Amino acid sequence: MEQPIRWGILGAAAFAQKHMAPAIHAAQGAALAALATSSPGKADAFAAFAPGLRVHDSYDALLADPEIDAVYVPLPNHLHVEWTEKCLAAGKPVLTEKPIAMAERDFDRLIAARDKAGLLAAEAYMILHHPQWQRARALVAEGAIGDVLHVHGAFSYDNRDPANIRNRPETGGGGLRDIGVYPIGAARYVTGQEPVLLDTHLVYEGGVDTYAEATCTLGDARFSFRVSTRASLWQEMTFHGSDGVLRLSAPFNAGNFGPAKLHLLRPGQGEETQMYFSDAQYVLQVEAFGHTLRTGAPYPVPLEFSRGTQALIDKMFAAAPA
Repeated sequence: MEQPIRWGILGAAAFAQKHMAPAIHAAQGAALAALATSSPGKADAFAAFAPGLRVHDSYDALLADPEIDAVYVPLPNHLHVEWTEKCLAAGKPVLTEKPIAMAERDFDRLIAARDKAGLLAAEAYMILHHPQWQRARALVAEGAIGDVLHVHGAFSYDNRDPANIRNRPETGGGGLRDIGVYPIGAARYVTGQEPVLLDTHLVYEGGVDTYAEATCTLGDARFSFRVSTRASLWQEMTFHGSDGVLRLSAPFNAGNFGPAKLHLLRPGQGEETQMYFSDAQYVLQVEAFGHTLRTGAPYPVPLEFSRGTQALIDKMFAAAPA
């Protein structure tokens, strides 16, 4: 029987404890083996579902652990590049939370470090591992909605806690970095086109963007989206074509925001709805990472893909600075 990939996590982040640590534990061919935290009490919630979890008191100690095969990095955004590089230098493949970088230029460093180490390094962009997005891409590619004319996305939630790292400029906070990556990356993935910014509007509060909207070209189509961290919880993604409309009703937090439903509407053919009940995208992400480590198969979300999303975010910040 093939030995599981033994994962270590840098930091006891609440997101890791709620989402990615259980996903690693549940994924086939994976095992949550170690956690690095200077607060031992924070490890209890992880050890509750991962008996035998080793707890290191520093990130460097975990990277030196010879019984760790891969590392997950859920640290604050401004630390992602540094610790991704350190994982690679320590000989550990690494999956780092989005955004993996704070600016497009940082990808030069990350790609160089990845290639020098000869190891997998990728951004934890979980949605593209969900079958609803793979199906959406296939439908558009096969012409199910005809020529794509317009793509629209929206994602919002309300977070007014000034102490939260998502609201602190020094930790790389702001809505674009936290959730803007989702409609941007989804539009790019499904259409295979790169957005060109036409117009943007950003609202800042306390040094971070709390509302952002943009209009872009996307090949021959238009692409518009809005994100906010000061609005009621909402998400949607729509692809409007010459022959039909494709809509995803829980595109980014499938199963949490609501059941994943892919709606295909075509005149004279009614509406086709495909539902996904049990596809856990975080688990699928861990399994995809493990598959690449074992087989050398291309990883579905390489750094080069993530770079394209960051490029648009950089242009939005440059066009509408704080």
